[in-house]
Amino acid sequence: MHYGIRMASACDYDMLVAVWERSVLATHHFLAQEDFYAIKRLLPTLYLPSVNIYVVTVDGKIVGFIGLSIPNIEMLFVDDGYQGCGLGSALLNLALEHGATSVDVNEQNQSALQFYLSKGFRVVGRDDTDGDGRPYPILHLSR
Repeated sequence: MHYGIRMASACDYDMLVAVWERSVLATHHFLAQEDFYAIKRLLPTLYLPSVNIYVVTVDGKIVGFIGLSIPNIEMLFVDDGYQGCGLGSALLNLALEHGATSVDVNEQNQSALQFYLSKGFRVVGRDDTDGDGRPYPILHLSR
């Protein structure tokens, strides 16, 4: 598969929200519907503008993205139809090259946890709620 990675701009936000939505629907079965919609509404106005976003494209179409606030990986999402193709690994490698050393993962998202553990991260802490106080335990990982 031929892919490219580039820095995102605000013009990409609609596509990033769509990728986020498909990815979360496939992986975050634990997320309550009202929380899903609350997060979706905040993505383009709060979450995406607060980090450096890199997108991965296939045939010019955005199919995944990573948000960095070095040393933290703040978000990594790959479109449902492209998961397991190495694109998340490519984005993670870019983050590591930029100096990323930590990431937080929803405890219930076992596929994400296993992904990061397989890439050399280890669990170094846990919170009972997410950063907004929602009832989703967060695991803190570091390399």
